[in-house]
Amino acid sequence: MSENLNSENKTEVIVVGGGPAGISCAVTLARAGHQVVLIERGKFAGAKNMFGGAIYAQPTREIFPDFEKTAPLERKNVTHKYAILGEKDGTVIEYTNKSEDPVSYTVVRGKFDRWMAEEAKKEGVILVEETVVKELIVENEAVVGVRTELEDFYANIVVVADGVNSLLAKQIGLRGDIETKDVAVSVKEVYKLSKEKINDRFHLNDEEGCIYELFGGSMLNKLGLGFIYTNKDSVSIGLGITLNEFENDDTKPYEYLDKLKKHPLIEPLIKDGELLEYSAHLIPEGGFNKIPTLCGAGVMVVGDAAMLVNNLHWEGTNLAMMSGKLAGETAVVALSKNDFSENSLNRYAEELEKTFVIKDLKTYRDLMDIAHSRKNSFFGYYLKKINSFFEMFTSVNSVPKRTLYWNFIKSLFKDRGIKELFKDLWAVIQLLWGILIK
Repeated sequence: MSENLNSENKTEVIVVGGGPAGISCAVTLARAGHQVVLIERGKFAGAKNMFGGAIYAQPTREIFPDFEKTAPLERKNVTHKYAILGEKDGTVIEYTNKSEDPVSYTVVRGKFDRWMAEEAKKEGVILVEETVVKELIVENEAVVGVRTELEDFYANIVVVADGVNSLLAKQIGLRGDIETKDVAVSVKEVYKLSKEKINDRFHLNDEEGCIYELFGGSMLNKLGLGFIYTNKDSVSIGLGITLNEFENDDTKPYEYLDKLKKHPLIEPLIKDGELLEYSAHLIPEGGFNKIPTLCGAGVMVVGDAAMLVNNLHWEGTNLAMMSGKLAGETAVVALSKNDFSENSLNRYAEELEKTFVIKDLKTYRDLMDIAHSRKNSFFGYYLKKINSFFEMFTSVNSVPKRTLYWNFIKSLFKDRGIKELFKDLWAVIQLLWGILIK
């Protein structure tokens, strides 16, 4: 890397982490004419990254306006399905939109992040791969560079985009230890299937994609969700369960996934598929209340390292890209003023506050606390009752319908009890109050 820097191993900005947040930040700086070095620990950008499978079109266009022409996209998502799974049954709600302006595309992170990194290099970003940043260099209470296993490198500003664990942000006190309830462990498998089988099983045309969000099944009574994404000739399936669920549970995450794959509604979708890949990753789930301090003297924190994930809407890459872009714009202003103080870089946090990123996270600020407190209700009992209702509604057993309806209503009070029902109702009211009013 030193061959790309001056004799003092110094550049204007160093970005640590070659994911969507880091690359978006680096591109923004390079386009403004500034020297920026992007350090990625993997063999290539995207080599160590993992997610379910979709990137969002509108925010991606903000960084790469013409990405749809050259990026390695898999399918344009037109169908979104919500599957509520019991032990052997399930209820599926489907929304389809085949407009010409897609909301999202499925991608393979190893391919897509690598493409983004190459686009960044075209803009002038200096990309350094297979390099681990061991710690931040701090002088006079300000971050002035990074220490790798090879050398020390210096910069006016360091942008930390090193992911959910973010040991760098922790090192300088911008965040503390992550609680197990604030992260989920996600496991995913990718199965090779022909394009024809995918189109047939998911009722798609060529280039069209489908997203499944999975509730219940092997995750009943667990704070967890599953997913399925369709690629051109493969299907990604996985789940994420909050880490504290495993504290008194000997079942491994992959065992939950194995059981999920055997569900009668899921098994036919991946039948005869060839396993191509298995991966696991931590996902930040703390939401607004767990966002760390976003900046200090000479440093800003972006993406997963800043806990910027909207888990209710499965949004992470778009929040990461927006945070990276705003951090890059803040760095441009700071460089123009030659002011790298915390007060100067705090512009990043202030601008982020004005966007949907913080506004949406603030809207759902109480979501995870409520989900943890009423987990057995909303991730167990009511999922089962939804399927129970449709089993009753579709049955033909010579029992009068009115009797069936009243029996179902009575079962709510008998199974749950009035006290618990009121607790559940109060939790819903609190959540709605936070979303709509608070």
